[in-house]
Parts: sequence; C-alpha cells; structure tokens
Amino acid sequence: MDPLELWTYRHAMPGRFERQAQRAQAEGWDGISLGESQNLTVDPFVELGIAARFTDRLLLGTGVAACATRHPATTATAIATVQHESGGRAVLGIGTGASAVAHLGMRPMPVAAFERYLGRLAGYLKGEDVPFEVDPKLSSAAMGLAAGPRASRLHWLDPAVPKVPLEVCATGPRTIAVGACLGDRLTFATGASGQRLKWAVNTAKAARTAAGLDPESLPFGASFPVFVHPDRASARRLIAGTVASFAHLATMLGTVAGPVSDDHRRVLGELRDSYDMERHLHAGSPQAGVLTDEVIDEFAVAGPVDYCVERFTELCELGVSKFVFFGEGADIDTGELRASRARIAEELLPALRQRSGSAGSTVRQGWT
Repeated sequence: MDPLELWTYRHAMPGRFERQAQRAQAEGWDGISLGESQNLTVDPFVELGIAARFTDRLLLGTGVAACATRHPATTATAIATVQHESGGRAVLGIGTGASAVAHLGMRPMPVAAFERYLGRLAGYLKGEDVPFEVDPKLSSAAMGLAAGPRASRLHWLDPAVPKVPLEVCATGPRTIAVGACLGDRLTFATGASGQRLKWAVNTAKAARTAAGLDPESLPFGASFPVFVHPDRASARRLIAGTVASFAHLATMLGTVAGPVSDDHRRVLGELRDSYDMERHLHAGSPQAGVLTDEVIDEFAVAGPVDYCVERFTELCELGVSKFVFFGEGADIDTGELRASRARIAEELLPALRQRSGSAGSTVRQGWT
C-alpha cells in the first residue's frame, strides 16, 4: 500500500496564506491544498508560489483547479511555475468545476470535453507538442505570418525539474473512469463512508482494467469535510454547511452519483432543490438545513478523536492513501474552528501516523 499522505485545505485570502502554509508544515501536514473559485477566493497558483518561499517540505496543490475557466496551456504553465519555484513540490488537482463555474453562469465541464482537456493538459505538463484546437474563425492564420508554431508547447520547461503530478478529482462514475485512465492519482469527492468510497475505488479499477491498465498501480485519495469535537452532534452542526457543499457534488447534475439509500436520495434531492450558491459553505444556509445526521456521516467525518481514527482506519483499508481534510466554512464559529484544527493537529494526525507507520511531512511520496 502507498504511504499515507495527510493534507489540509485552506481558503486563500490575500496576505495570510504564507502563514497558513508555514503553520501547516509545522503541524506535520504532508501538503496544503487550495481551491480555485475566482469569484470567492484569490488565485491559488499565485498563493502557492508565494508559499513555496516560506516552506521547504510541504507539498503544494490545487484542490481543485477548474478546467472550464482556463486554457490547458495556462493551467499547465501556472502549476509548472509553482513546481519550479518550490523545488518540485507542486501537485495539480483538477476537476470539472462547481462554484467556480456557477459564478460565471456556467455548468461543470461535460465529461467528454474534460477527457480532451486532460489529454491536452498532460501533454503540456510533459513538455510535448500539443495540436492546436481552435475555431477556424479564430485561427492565427488571420495574422498572415510568414512562419509560426505548428503546435503548442511550453518551451520554457526545464527538463531537470520533475513533471508536475496530475491528480484528477472526481465524483461521478464517468469522471472517475476518465481520471483513472489519465491521471497520475485519482482523488474522490464522493463522500466519507466506506460504502461510497468502495464503490468509487471499484469503479476506477474497472475502468483501468477495461483500458488495459494495471488496476492496482494508481494511487487513490479522498477529500471530505473533517471536524473534531468531543460531541458528535455539535461537530455535525458546525460542519453542516461544508458538508452540504460536498454532498451537492454528488447530486448537482440531477442524478445521485454512487450508492445511496432511498431516504438519502430524498434528502440529496432536497439539497439540490434548495441549494443557494450565494451561501456556498455557509452553516446557516438552506442546503445545510435539509441534511440529516445520517447524510452528514455519509459525507464527512465529524466527532471525537477516537471516532475519527476508526473512520479513517476503515477508509485506509479500502486502499485510499491520501486524505484532504476540508474543515473550512463561511460562518463556522471561529473559536470552535480553531479548537477543531488544534485537535486534528495535536491528536488526530499523530494517531493516524501511528496506525499507518507513516512519518509524514518529509518528501513527496513515490506515486509520481
């Protein structure tokens, strides 16, 4: 089994992220992840580049970049810049989009287009020639050049610097299948229950087998909300807004992705119908109000330290070797949020390290 990687997620705001990254490294996290939602947070690639100068071990990743808002060459050059500035500590997490595209009046990128995007993105990251894919009306032929590039590539890449790992983040079965075949790692945003993650792992392995790839050679990760509190009811209440945003990923296009009971399907349908993107991640949002305790437990790990350790142990046994702890929320009580972060850093992380035998926070693991 691959070594355990434990990552923390943060919202990037101007002037604060370098301190957050330094704190994450000191606390023993393996990596720190930033989302890309251009209307809600600052640019993650800029902030990761800044953090590279204030850390020396911490892996730096997007969690996740939204392909619909950037040309693949632009995405590749942004994360490759972080890779160069950090001495090879960058990871490109990428997905089809959620809040980033909603705030542009768009839907997540369709799977077929996402597959094409990933293929082109991988080519850029490898320093290969990538064929042009341009509407003829927008072609550079209109410039009347005597000579020009016949394909697109990142000419500035230094071959001595390792290629940035491509980590596909997926929820639905078709996106999981594409990511399983084109990514260097596949991270699931499918929930935190053993049943849902087992389904995701099996879906990915089946896709790789069908494509003639080794189903056991691709590392798997999982991203979901985590909140540590002595009282499970309080933990659920505090993290409900964040859980709603993650559960929405499984139902936002109308069909619930992954195994689900009839009762949970009903709740997720109410979640989709009530979702207010202007109150994304808010604990007091309409979508948070429809969640039951059972649905929160399907999509998050929330409760005392010992309870959380058992939940993570179950998921590790499914072959998941990377976890991204998402504890952020727009209106979580500040004191409670700080207390949860402290319990995670001081109690939960050491317990998980001890269970797995992983030292943590040293160098990039061998999945690249």
